[in-house]
Amino acid sequence: MEANYEQLFAAARRAGAALGTTDPERLGRAVRTAAQRLREHTPQLLAANARDLEAMAADSPLRDRLLLTAERIDAIAADMESVAALPSPQGGTIDAWERPNGMTIRKVRVPFGVVGMVCEARPNVTADIFSLCMKTGNACVLKGGSDARHSNETIAAQLHEALRTEGLDEAAFTLLPSEHEAVAALLGAVGLVDVVIPRGGAGLIRFVREHARIPVIETGAGIVHTYFDLAGDLGKGRAVVCNAKTRRVSVCNALDCLIVHRGRLGDLAALCDPLAAHRVEIFADEEAFAALEGRYPACLLRHAAEEHFGTEFLDYRMALRTVGSLDEALAHIARYSSRHSEAIVTEDPAAAQRFTQCVDAACVYVNVSTAFTDGGQFGFGAEVGISTQKLHARGPMGLPELTTYKYVVCGDGQIRQP
Repeated sequence: MEANYEQLFAAARRAGAALGTTDPERLGRAVRTAAQRLREHTPQLLAANARDLEAMAADSPLRDRLLLTAERIDAIAADMESVAALPSPQGGTIDAWERPNGMTIRKVRVPFGVVGMVCEARPNVTADIFSLCMKTGNACVLKGGSDARHSNETIAAQLHEALRTEGLDEAAFTLLPSEHEAVAALLGAVGLVDVVIPRGGAGLIRFVREHARIPVIETGAGIVHTYFDLAGDLGKGRAVVCNAKTRRVSVCNALDCLIVHRGRLGDLAALCDPLAAHRVEIFADEEAFAALEGRYPACLLRHAAEEHFGTEFLDYRMALRTVGSLDEALAHIARYSSRHSEAIVTEDPAAAQRFTQCVDAACVYVNVSTAFTDGGQFGFGAEVGISTQKLHARGPMGLPELTTYKYVVCGDGQIRQP
């Protein structure tokens, strides 16, 4: 590790230790101040973002994630204010009990200390991770993608101003240089950074998982399915499928594969009709292709290949699979899912119950769009990411997921007998 990186991480650790004993209300004020500064400096943020967009290919699937608008900046600030208004989990008692010898034990939430994050072209994440770490008393070290360099640097400048305004150590938030060497330094910061969280595509997540020497909380790529059951309501299905696919195609909760029961192929054209208005290209298996041929725009209808199933498209494209039963749908999901978000559209309570019991995913939906897999939509204010692993955190990660715990044991001179 180069000396300058080691110094940055050591400074972050000192700042994190101080944050852990800082009044949570003061930390919340820093977040609110940062939100206000982002609103006030919207023109500067848009100008910086325009420089990043100019350097990105016009057809890149990351472009929508990179894009900032005045409305998006206002929404980012609103999410920050929502986080600031939430009760802090820091210092909260998870459980407490007394032993027969009179000794009391409390399980208490505490910050990690220093949280590292590696992300791609997502400037909103810079504000999100600042808010969530600040509110939980964690210092944060962020390695943003080079695609978002100017946007991130401009946002970080406002975050540092907010920290100065509240008299807090600026090292509580560190934006690393955009060079690749910074990633290796962060992933090898043993003893200085407590945990690292990757947020981006499958390649980035895999790289962090394979190269990190510090603990990783894995946020997974989204290979998302919706199953339209034999007992599915067509009106609900049309709305759910279209929203899940087209609301924002570049996000991890967007629909990638529609699974339809063979008994509902007669309704398939009506189910997919709203997608045509959004120019969604469909890769359909043979049965589904036959059901849509002549009833869905020919220029948007393709024969599916095996490679289309299990693909995170991040675009106006979608796979389509026909099954003969709920069990077949479950088997398809089990084979191709990234265990992120899965949905069923059905009016059959037994089918819904079986689906929710059997699907192994962080978020499982019944008659609801997978677009709701989001910390803000879950009431968390914002999110660190969507964890698809099963240790520590799963699903949208909010404030509690940025804490660990310790045991506080009190007594009156008790000693352990031999």
